[in-house]
Amino acid sequence: MENVYRFTVPTEVMTEVTGVEDGQVTVQGNFGPGKTWTEFNADGDAERVATMGPLEPGLYYYQYAVRPAPDEEAVTFRNPETDQEVTARPNLNTLFVPGPGAEWLADVADGGELDTIEYGAGSEALVWTPPGYDADRAEPYPTLYLLQDDGQSHREWVELGRLKQILDNLVLDGDAEPMVVVMADGDGRSEKRHLTKELVPATESAFHVSSDPSDRAVAGIGRGAEQALETLVSDTGAFTGVGSFSGGLDLKISNGKAHQINDRTDLIRVYGGNVTDPAYDDIVALEATLAEADVEFQSDGSNPATGGTWETWQASLHDFAQRLFRSVDEHGPSEGHLPFTAREVPAPGTAPAPWVDENGVVTFEAGPEFADASRVTVWGNFGPAGSWPRTPMTKQDDGSWRLSMPLEGGSYYYKFEVDGVDQKDEDNPTSVFSEPAWSTFTVAGDTLRGRYTAEVPADERGEVSVMDYTSTAGEEERSAYVWTPPDYDADRAEAYPVFYLQHGGGQTWTDWLEVGYVDRILDNHYRQGGMVPMVVVMANGNGVDFPTEMTTRIAPTAEEQYNVSSDPRRRALAGLSMGSGHTLSTLWAHPGEFAYIGAMSAFGGPPQGTDVDAVNAGTELIRVYSGDRQDFTYGATLELIAAMENSGIEHEFAPVIAGPHGWDVWQESLIDLLPRLFTATS
Repeated sequence: MENVYRFTVPTEVMTEVTGVEDGQVTVQGNFGPGKTWTEFNADGDAERVATMGPLEPGLYYYQYAVRPAPDEEAVTFRNPETDQEVTARPNLNTLFVPGPGAEWLADVADGGELDTIEYGAGSEALVWTPPGYDADRAEPYPTLYLLQDDGQSHREWVELGRLKQILDNLVLDGDAEPMVVVMADGDGRSEKRHLTKELVPATESAFHVSSDPSDRAVAGIGRGAEQALETLVSDTGAFTGVGSFSGGLDLKISNGKAHQINDRTDLIRVYGGNVTDPAYDDIVALEATLAEADVEFQSDGSNPATGGTWETWQASLHDFAQRLFRSVDEHGPSEGHLPFTAREVPAPGTAPAPWVDENGVVTFEAGPEFADASRVTVWGNFGPAGSWPRTPMTKQDDGSWRLSMPLEGGSYYYKFEVDGVDQKDEDNPTSVFSEPAWSTFTVAGDTLRGRYTAEVPADERGEVSVMDYTSTAGEEERSAYVWTPPDYDADRAEAYPVFYLQHGGGQTWTDWLEVGYVDRILDNHYRQGGMVPMVVVMANGNGVDFPTEMTTRIAPTAEEQYNVSSDPRRRALAGLSMGSGHTLSTLWAHPGEFAYIGAMSAFGGPPQGTDVDAVNAGTELIRVYSGDRQDFTYGATLELIAAMENSGIEHEFAPVIAGPHGWDVWQESLIDLLPRLFTATS
């Protein structure tokens, strides 16, 4: 599987660097949804290892951390075998994942050069000159000045912003004018003195750049954006273009000043992230200030994918640079961006848990009962391909904790971890019988899981009922969930085909419904005409000889209580993990009793003496599913496939699904399997 990465640090090195002999090691980085900062456990003895992916193309930055105890502060560190890459944050490493959509961030041969100049009282600026820079060119180059946010280094424009790659690609592709870009070290300095009186003259002395204000532009992030905007007001006309990246302006603009700005400035463009951008409300206020003063400006709109992160500012720089020192016909927001609109944030304790806004940004809240905690995280299937990072929450003034991040369409499960102790989100009414600390929710969206886990109209839903039966396990009474289609007819002349669907180890008969949202998957498939009308039975497979339980208790009870077929050609059996083992053991012991077999995260090859001819003759479909190498049964699944091939058992091995041993993989498996059932007998 491409773009799955393994992060490794020797335990001996961790101890040498941090002085901590033992503890939970994590990889912390921008691996969460919308590039949210999150962390994955790195486990092992001699080496601490974390595997994650597939990672979407782009730039990632990360560090290692070790926490001696759950309620103690983590010690962050960088593997000293790697180079220091980020000046202001020496523990960070970077990882660039190439691929579609990130070509504009990739290295380019014969690109521009990086240089430095000193100015003012010992300050340094980093300078990019374009490919083919010619100090003797007849026409001097225009200049873009960039200002960083508080707490940033000016070198982060290159180290985390990939400025060189962005500008190299733009200029070489003819999408931006060749220009000189100056990254100023202006942290905490007076913007007028620092920028216009020191940096601009130093640049114009050291490089072949124009001194004409119409050939100058300035932009910044956060405080740097505010400095750029303040310069727009105080030194109107000194720069022809001004870009505000996640910035605001705490100044009023008079009508006279607005008129002057409009006359002397060609471009003012406002950029920012989604509502998780800490500057979002400031951006809304900035646009209102500019509009109220009749200042002509352009809005790039809110980037729905990311918040106040380098991914947002990379895209901002990419867009802004293309608009400078040239004519551009399109002045609207970037494709897919949303207007910056005033938002209403629910008061603590007043919103559904979690709260999902109309754009898929999810806000979790842990109440003030955890005010004394030192650390609260959300653990859930929010990582790449449904993996499970722990994402830190932020403590609020009232003692509660919050976390907001954008999620794509699908179903999710999570719990809080408070100083390492699992806690249920008590404000979320959902429950999971087998995992009492879990809560679940769904997010609408045009993804496979988003479409199939969305609720259908009430009058088009199937019915979920409970079937009681007597188990072979001590003759105890057990229960199963049964889904019947919306137009189920208990008196129909032709019995319905029946699909028996099994849970995994550590789970029980409720999990496919409570975590897997199987009822919605079935409702959506049925509504779309994507599956044969059938009845689905989800029974308890724990602690029994399953082939016997299935054939003597579960199936006979279903045939007695529901209008389902006993014809093997109209019976299907599938399961996940342990349930796949149960499914296959039933197939080997009772070949021909279930014509359709599905095995997810599968194991359990045919034992010696299996009647291969009977299996092939009596089975219409054996389809096997697996997650990628992060799925801990992946090796066992490959062994199963090899064993069936060696035995001559006819089967299908579905394309590997990106993801670990989890519900995202199993839901996608089920979505794929359902349309294949009973197609030969319907």
